[in-house]
Amino acid sequence: MTGTPLLAVRDLRASFPGPDGPVEVVHGVGLELARGEKVALVGESGSGKSVTARAVLRLDADARLSGRIELDGTDLLALPPRGMREIRGARVGLVFQDPLSSLNPVMTIGWQITQPLVIRGVPKRIARRRGVELLARLGVRDAERRFDDYPHQFSGGMRQRVVIAIAVIAEPALLIADEPTTALDVRVQARVLRLLHELAEERDMAVLLITHDLGIVAGFADRAVVMRHGRAVESGPVEEIYRRPRHPYTRALLAAVPRIGGDLSRPLATVGPEVTGDEEGTVSDT
Repeated sequence: MTGTPLLAVRDLRASFPGPDGPVEVVHGVGLELARGEKVALVGESGSGKSVTARAVLRLDADARLSGRIELDGTDLLALPPRGMREIRGARVGLVFQDPLSSLNPVMTIGWQITQPLVIRGVPKRIARRRGVELLARLGVRDAERRFDDYPHQFSGGMRQRVVIAIAVIAEPALLIADEPTTALDVRVQARVLRLLHELAEERDMAVLLITHDLGIVAGFADRAVVMRHGRAVESGPVEEIYRRPRHPYTRALLAAVPRIGGDLSRPLATVGPEVTGDEEGTVSDT
């Protein structure tokens, strides 16, 4: 990446309270995103990728964070709470993993989509018009009428589009998408990812995608950062990582991906606990 990055994370460490004192779960992670770039944070559950992403917006109140998280040169870790409230939703949008749990069940989806604009002083009439246009743009039929429906009246895929609309209506410079296609069928996954790609292209918006799905990464991201046990063990262009993975853990992850035409009588490869950043490691076939 050339030029000044939109987002620069330097030596990020995150600790949470434990019975015997703080427990560090993210250990010195660094990453960068340029405007319009799509970067994937990849790893197993518990690798620290979601904690790293949530740290950008300081969403975990009990997390102790250190290092630097710079957005356009501003260190977000140094901002007061009011400063962070101005960043969330306006400069940085967030798509949560479970759209149903992240939506308020007693408020219409239209009310929820327009809030990022209304709380910043945009007249409700204009906010509604922009919200309806965006919902239609995201593929919701009869958007004007459905704008006043409630979350339970939408399918899982449509609720995910509503969450995306909430995240991007204020035209943020950065979108953080935390497992946005989990629990969606393959066709809906493809549509959601295509929408994110189109929005990133149209608005020169950077996207930080958190996922464990290497197939999604291959079709969506420009670069990938592979995480293991709270550390970034490898990063680079997606094509380079897939063709010539350097770290044994990355090689193990790729070996565990099922392949069309493979021998169905053999068990899939699994990532063994012996694969670490300090030794060669192996891929187990058990």
